[in-house]
Amino acid sequence: MDLGVSGLASNFDWRSLIDQMVDIERLPQKRLLGEQNLLEQRKNAYSSIATQLGVLRNRISALREDSLYATRTTSSTDTTTATASAAAGSVQGTYRFAFQQLATAARHVGATGAGAALSTTSDVSGVVLDSAGFATSVTAGVFRVNGAEVTVATTDTLQGVFDKISTATGSAVTASYNATSDRIQLSSASPIVLGSATDTSNFLQVAQLYNNGTSSISSAGGLGSARLSATLSSANLSTTLTYGGSGAGLFKVNGVEIEYSSSDTLSTVLKRIGDSEAGVTASYDFINDRFVLANKGTGDVGIALEDVSGNFLAASKLSSGALERGKDLLYTVNGGGQLRSSSNTVTDASSGLTGLTVTALKESATADISVSSDTSKVRAAITSFIDDYNRVQSLISSQTESTTDADGKVETNTLTSEGDAESIASTLRKMVYSSVSGLEATMSHLARLGISTNSDDDTLELEDGGMLDEALATQLEDVQALWNDDAVGIATKLDEYMERLIGDDGSLVAKQDVLVKQASGIDVQVADLERLVQSNRQRLIDSFVAMEQAQSKINQQMQFLSQRYGISSTSS
Repeated sequence: MDLGVSGLASNFDWRSLIDQMVDIERLPQKRLLGEQNLLEQRKNAYSSIATQLGVLRNRISALREDSLYATRTTSSTDTTTATASAAAGSVQGTYRFAFQQLATAARHVGATGAGAALSTTSDVSGVVLDSAGFATSVTAGVFRVNGAEVTVATTDTLQGVFDKISTATGSAVTASYNATSDRIQLSSASPIVLGSATDTSNFLQVAQLYNNGTSSISSAGGLGSARLSATLSSANLSTTLTYGGSGAGLFKVNGVEIEYSSSDTLSTVLKRIGDSEAGVTASYDFINDRFVLANKGTGDVGIALEDVSGNFLAASKLSSGALERGKDLLYTVNGGGQLRSSSNTVTDASSGLTGLTVTALKESATADISVSSDTSKVRAAITSFIDDYNRVQSLISSQTESTTDADGKVETNTLTSEGDAESIASTLRKMVYSSVSGLEATMSHLARLGISTNSDDDTLELEDGGMLDEALATQLEDVQALWNDDAVGIATKLDEYMERLIGDDGSLVAKQDVLVKQASGIDVQVADLERLVQSNRQRLIDSFVAMEQAQSKINQQMQFLSQRYGISSTSS
């Protein structure tokens, strides 16, 4: 029998009684928890104020930056001729730039004929289309000559295509290959007409055969070409490629080593050149059958080439090519002597105009570049400060204000009557909207910038934007001093105050720490009280269980007597 069950023997619900007694005994804990909740609310309120003060401090820091007041804006009378930008502190003024010559990049152009001809003889019966040295692969399909269909497959030989042209035209058009000029020749007794809108093979384009209105059509250029996607061993170069004794070739471009091997493709090697530190791009000119290196930068500078191991530069005919010199930018400033820049972007290194960068876009043209103070950024910094200052004051006001309704009932907020919060609001207002001693009287107060204050809620307002713009345009140095004077500037003093408030050892940080400790102390008190409550509860439970056990024994004895002597358990 579980005598711990309330009233099992005594018919008395003592557990409910104990629960009620425990609830009464926990009243001090509830009061403490209520106090702890208020402490948490105050801590959170101060934390919100500290966060908003941090945002305001960032605005203050921006106003303290000397570079803010030294920022410059530029304009050009002709943006198609030149654009400009200026670093902070650049000398203000207007400069006339006249550009006589734009800068261009130097190129090293390889000799033509880098690719091998389609055939060394006029016999092209062994030249298969899909492996021939055309610049572009031939696609299978149909093309037309004098309206007659010629169907080709990539497995056809070039002679086989010639035969198909003759058969399709009833021998009216004959085709041949000239090994000396590396060109295909079409001949007829009457004008030849090539192609149609429904052609599906690109043979005529690959063979560079185009209508000329006559009875004789020849390829527009040599047909043999280097094969960029093939490995170097089958790249169809006119000069046999070697790799040096180690089997891996090496050459230098502008002193930078470039390696190659037989497993590389021409495309791979050209990309390797472009990706290197050589400062050039590498490409292949299909039309003229030559390789070209071009400087990535402009200016009259050369390109140095050297075969070290193997003959890649010689085989590609780059080493037998010629340098096409680049050009420097030639210009004058304000009609002075001619100046020179390797780039079309002029810096103070060549112009002598500190902090000014001008990009030339057109030669034989003139543009006036003006440099002036960028007061828009100062204005934006001031208006941003006003906005965040007002947010701080509004937040403090919402946390500290109290109201009284029609019945005279007073409603308070989390920090009502909190002197620390009210002190922050009043100190900020005094520091921001008091005259600054030690400065010129004409610029010693925010009112001189058209800024007013509302005494009802301590907020600021830019009441006269025109006054601010005028001050920035005519008294920028005085405006800077008002905010940023090392001794008495508004932003300087505010920054010092912010450090005392929300710095690592700031008073507002310490205030939050105290509130946290107080709240934690209540946790300890509540835990101690709860242990006492649980002890008392257990003592009461033990007492009532003992009572139940005693009552159970009495009930058992009464039952025994009743059964033995016929005495009713209900008799007196």
